[in-house]
Amino acid sequence: MSIKENIIHESLRLFSLKGFSSTSITDILEATGASKGGFYNHFKSKEELFYAVLEHARRIWREKVLTGLDQADQPLDKICKILGNYRDLYLIDSEDIPGGCIFITLAVELADKYPHLANEVNQGFTGFKAMLNNLLHNARKQGVLKGNTSTEAVTEMVFAGMLGASMMYSVDKSTENLRHTIDAIIQYLRN
Repeated sequence: MSIKENIIHESLRLFSLKGFSSTSITDILEATGASKGGFYNHFKSKEELFYAVLEHARRIWREKVLTGLDQADQPLDKICKILGNYRDLYLIDSEDIPGGCIFITLAVELADKYPHLANEVNQGFTGFKAMLNNLLHNARKQGVLKGNTSTEAVTEMVFAGMLGASMMYSVDKSTENLRHTIDAIIQYLRN
């Protein structure tokens, strides 16, 4: 792993545990063993590092949450696969995100202090909800969902359920509670 990759990786871990604002450059240097010059050779500022960390976090999310999606034929099966992966591969990833879902941590923290950075995080939420809505729309077209089902409302419920599960898991680290919550969302979709 290069110095730059190590700085990004350790910053992701720190941001997930402490947030962006509470993580200092000194914290990052201590975690990586890099010098101040080594840091600034790769990043002009902590904000520039934020964008690199966000892109790295998105890549991890895609790798973990979307894995095996092409093996599911039906739209609802794809959503259930996403939910299972989110639970089993992403949220419990203590190597990359020991504090829980980095996107939720950052969105909550940055909304008031750094709205332009919070907007960057929110773009991911918007894209994910669009993907969920598209899958639900396809399920409705196939007759799996009733014709009068609001795909937007179901999208919001699934997304809110995922956020809630993530928040609770970041507080209690209970895989049993996490499984129960995500399973309830899956059961809701199946019914």
